[in-house]
Amino acid sequence: MDTLKIADREFRSRLFIGTGKYNSFPEMRRCHEASGAEVVTVAVRRVNLGDKSKESLLDYIDASKYFILPNTAGCFTADDAIRTARLGREAGLSNWVKLEVIGDEKTLFPDNVGLLEATRVLVKEGFVVLPYTNDDLVNARRLIDAGAAAVMPLAAPIGSGLGIQNVANLRILREMIHQVPLIVDAGVGAASDVAIAMELGYDGVLLNTAVAAAQEPVAMATAMKLAVEAGRYSYLAGRMPKKLYAAASSPMTGVVGSAA
Repeated sequence: MDTLKIADREFRSRLFIGTGKYNSFPEMRRCHEASGAEVVTVAVRRVNLGDKSKESLLDYIDASKYFILPNTAGCFTADDAIRTARLGREAGLSNWVKLEVIGDEKTLFPDNVGLLEATRVLVKEGFVVLPYTNDDLVNARRLIDAGAAAVMPLAAPIGSGLGIQNVANLRILREMIHQVPLIVDAGVGAASDVAIAMELGYDGVLLNTAVAAAQEPVAMATAMKLAVEAGRYSYLAGRMPKKLYAAASSPMTGVVGSAA
């Protein structure tokens, strides 16, 4: 089985999916089912953890079927992210965290200094930390040295749907980092973007808006599932070499019965 291992867990699906921006919770649940994902990420600061009498998106996630990955979306300082991660763990969500420390409100690019600081603190407290970061090799190495269980570089700004804008940098990251899984996070918009990420050798893809904002979200969730599988198979198969000129697909040389 070609499974994805992060820390002490193994997953068959390499697609991680979010919970925001859906038209309704039932639609979200249908998309999760269509995606085949095993990991569902939930923003701790946007979920009802206290009042059990009110509807919560957690009511629509079967915890026996999906692994819930809390995230610190909306945190702009290391202290806020650390506090939010602790809150998620205390509420019984998980000791895993998709760590986000945002440095700019408009672009939602990560704050590398704050991200590294929060990673160090949370790892020491026993968290399994998956930081959302930019496509910076040096910063990725620092996060790994700090104890990150995976590194999650962006393909483009969060929610932009621009697709992979930084193929060269993502290739460098993939070629240089093998200690932990690499998961493309943020910016994909279509199944082709997901396939490209997987063909680059990435271990998985995390997405949300690409499905939630699609005209037919359930159909897009299905497309994303197939794109992850196709891209992974393509990467494992090994593509043919690129050539500048044509090469006949049915050459005569070597054919049985052909002239010597």
